[in-house]
Amino acid sequence: MPDLAPLTETILETRRRVSPGRSVLVALTGIDGSGKGYVTSRLARLLEEQGVRVATIGIDGWLNLPHVRFDLANPAEHFYRNAIRFDAMFRDLVLPLRDRRSLRVEADFAEETATEFRKHLHAFDNVDVVLLEGIFLLKRELRRHYDLSVWIDCTFETALERAVARRQERLPPEATVEAYRTIYFPAQQCHLLNDAPVAAATCILENDARLAFIRG
Repeated sequence: MPDLAPLTETILETRRRVSPGRSVLVALTGIDGSGKGYVTSRLARLLEEQGVRVATIGIDGWLNLPHVRFDLANPAEHFYRNAIRFDAMFRDLVLPLRDRRSLRVEADFAEETATEFRKHLHAFDNVDVVLLEGIFLLKRELRRHYDLSVWIDCTFETALERAVARRQERLPPEATVEAYRTIYFPAQQCHLLNDAPVAAATCILENDARLAFIRG
């Protein structure tokens, strides 16, 4: 687990500088299986211990339905372009919450295995910091929205081991490996090539012991 104390202090300092009339928006992103959700939950607890009111938003509920996000003809590029309903998420939830600090809005929600949307109420009051967690958050057109952005660094090898262990999309191990090798990791390579997210991030957190061996 990376040391989150420096990032916590950076967020607190940003909160002190930003207008009290709005929230601080922090993007936490990385490849599938990098540990984004775990890091985000730990960071939220550390901030709350400092008296900060935190809202955590995961983008998975903003997935497109399977018939929209998957395409057999061009699986990686199509997933990169169509996996997440970013326009609706930022318009209806993320930016209004950042700008107003409080929000109640009902929106379409989809789990990974869902074939239709269900309604979900998002309710937040007087939020100091919004932690937005998910893949592809450092696409070029999204970066302007954030006060801070964090790339959670992880090898594809470790990420695949984590995905198999947690049974991504409730698939058996062999199907999980196939999906990651043909869709998710190639889609992340599209992101790395098109958006250079690592270079664009405010900070980088290493969340993989293998990185120490790779970098010597």
